[in-house]
Amino acid sequence: MNQFKTNVEEPVTGADIQNIPFGLFLKKLKAQMKNVFHVRADIDQMAIKRGMPPFVMREIMSLNPLAIGIPKEYGGRGCKMDESISLLAAASYESLALSLTFGINSALFLQPVAKYAQEEAKGPVFSRFLNQQNMGGLMITEPGYGSDALNMQTSFSEYNDQYHLEGTKHWAGLTGWAEYWLLTARERSHSGDLKRDIDFFICDVNSPGQQIVVEEFFENLGLFQIPYGRNRIDVQIPKLQRLIPETTGVKMMLDLLHRSRMQFPGMAMGFVHRLLDESISHTNQRLIGGKTLFTYDQVQQRLAKLQASYTICSAMCANSSEKAGIENDLSMIGFEANSVKSVVTDLMQEAAQSATQLVGAQAYKLNHIAGRSITDSRPFQIFEGSNDILYAQISESLVKMMKKTRESNLFQFLKNFDLTSKSASFLKEMLDFDLNTNLPQRKMVELGQVLGRIVSFEMVVNLGEKGFRTDLINNGLTMLYQEITTLMSSFKHQNQTSVIEDYSDNSSWLNYVRV
Repeated sequence: MNQFKTNVEEPVTGADIQNIPFGLFLKKLKAQMKNVFHVRADIDQMAIKRGMPPFVMREIMSLNPLAIGIPKEYGGRGCKMDESISLLAAASYESLALSLTFGINSALFLQPVAKYAQEEAKGPVFSRFLNQQNMGGLMITEPGYGSDALNMQTSFSEYNDQYHLEGTKHWAGLTGWAEYWLLTARERSHSGDLKRDIDFFICDVNSPGQQIVVEEFFENLGLFQIPYGRNRIDVQIPKLQRLIPETTGVKMMLDLLHRSRMQFPGMAMGFVHRLLDESISHTNQRLIGGKTLFTYDQVQQRLAKLQASYTICSAMCANSSEKAGIENDLSMIGFEANSVKSVVTDLMQEAAQSATQLVGAQAYKLNHIAGRSITDSRPFQIFEGSNDILYAQISESLVKMMKKTRESNLFQFLKNFDLTSKSASFLKEMLDFDLNTNLPQRKMVELGQVLGRIVSFEMVVNLGEKGFRTDLINNGLTMLYQEITTLMSSFKHQNQTSVIEDYSDNSSWLNYVRV
């Protein structure tokens, strides 16, 4: 006789999806995640193996969490951004890979389909997500065309009411899993050249002529539960499955990517929250020299920074919930979206490093949440825009805006800029100087790091004004102030060092040992 009883949540279907209060919807999901990750299985053991046991996704998807990314007229919950971000945060508290799986489905597939797909194509797609628990992803990146995605070589040509797409895509999350893909390609002209604009197509791998061949699965360093690989594209896509941009395909892609970047704080929120809770618990239990680790000053400094990251993530989640809905055109908000994505992913990696340092040797294992968090969070600083590139782009945007307004003083510009008007006054002493707009790339990156944190500072101030806990707000602002001070010092330090490519001559230390 089975002595153990597991609390399995009933599937959420039909009208229940739309009518259930969101708080209850989220509560059911959290209970289901607890059941599959801590009762039926041990997530620490699950996390050391590639893929995810079938029952995990089956049980979680039975609650239809992706209904959050589907419009109400198609049976979903209405694509509300606060619900999407809350879903990501709830999932990332348990599993960053699960949260990213939700993020790929919602931000990179369902939301673009809801906004840009032709009406005849939407119904079947959304129906299969709701009734058959299908999944979808996005393929942009190609071998040799990652950061240079605008020059992608995947092409399409029109034949008899269909589009023929050919090319190779790689590093698309959910490779081999998703039933649907958004494929990106450039039109091949009659002369054989590829046009500059980019188009998006819905590919249904279960339909004739739309199968995608996985040529290789990658041994990704982290996020073991998500399959990545290289895909060969040679598909025939019906005309009705082409997305229709409001203006150009590039602008549609920017709207899509900026909206996705604005949702990164959701994935970061639960992740940082979990590492903060784990770190506080561990340091309260661990005894060193007759007292708990929690009482040591350096430990307090690390914990306080972790907690400040929690506050900054909270501020970003609130901000994105108000701004990033699919009803808004985000194609022109690169300054803000790039700031959010780059800063919050830096915070994720720093949180993982700090939690691992606090736990010590026990964390240096794949089956410990702190240790695997290092490799799980690291790619967030790379995909959807490498942070170095995004920081440089932030500075490029600033320089363009300053030239347009003919303002040379950094403080004077930022105090009148809507994303920094409040934070600039707190930081005037550091910002009150004329900016050289002809900066080398390394300085553009450093300036972008500063600007991203000034934008974050503003969001924390805004959250405080809405009534968020004052002590947490103050700690968050203090940490950001310290980071901005450090980064600004580095920015003002002149450094033009470059690598010495042929360095082997006279560079062996052993030749200079005097014994």
